[in-house]
Amino acid sequence: MTISMFKKILGLFLILSISSNLSAKDLEATLVSDPEGATVYLNGMIVAQTTPAIINLDKKHIEKNLVLRFDKAGYESKTVITSLSKKDLKKGAIIYAKMDKLPDAAAVKAEKVYKNDPTIPQGQANARVSRDNPGDTEMERTIIRWYFDSDPRGARIYYRVISNNPAEVKNTNETYLTTTPYEETKSFGIQGLTYENSRNVTVEIKVSKKGYADQIKRYNVRQALDQQEISGFFELVPTDAD
Repeated sequence: MTISMFKKILGLFLILSISSNLSAKDLEATLVSDPEGATVYLNGMIVAQTTPAIINLDKKHIEKNLVLRFDKAGYESKTVITSLSKKDLKKGAIIYAKMDKLPDAAAVKAEKVYKNDPTIPQGQANARVSRDNPGDTEMERTIIRWYFDSDPRGARIYYRVISNNPAEVKNTNETYLTTTPYEETKSFGIQGLTYENSRNVTVEIKVSKKGYADQIKRYNVRQALDQQEISGFFELVPTDAD
């Protein structure tokens, strides 16, 4: 760690020490990286646009695994997994990441990784859907046609997200949409989603109707973005002997 970086950490620590008598809801942590200027994601959600930064944490974060990823152009991403007690947070915990510079060739490759993919808008490969900046990414502005029908009609439609990378995109519980037939145009507003990680994210659609077996279809989000459509027809099968 350089002397300059140590001074920055010390300065931030002193700021936090002044506020050590904060109430229980004021739980803070300081994010520091070498070099500074990194964007930080907590459990897949952006929490700091640039380091150094002070973030507030909720009680739900106490003594739970916190997965923080530090990203900076030209440097290898650094993931820090830590668990902090209430005492740590009230004292002003410091989370530090040392980031290694990419070799020149690797840095150029990282910047151009999706340049030749015409399905990804320029500069949007790693743009992440976030509650902090809703609608800020091209992904959120890409309109997808959703269409589902069944025979017989009137089946209830449920939706959930299945992620192979829950540190960035969380799995969700089932959400009721409506009954078949269903047609709507809307975008993917899945928190933490990027064009890069969307290949590892699936949307599951389940239809359910009394007297018939439930049916499930799964759709890869990256493919749905390319096709600008997510649709399916469900031929329901009776469950009774009649």
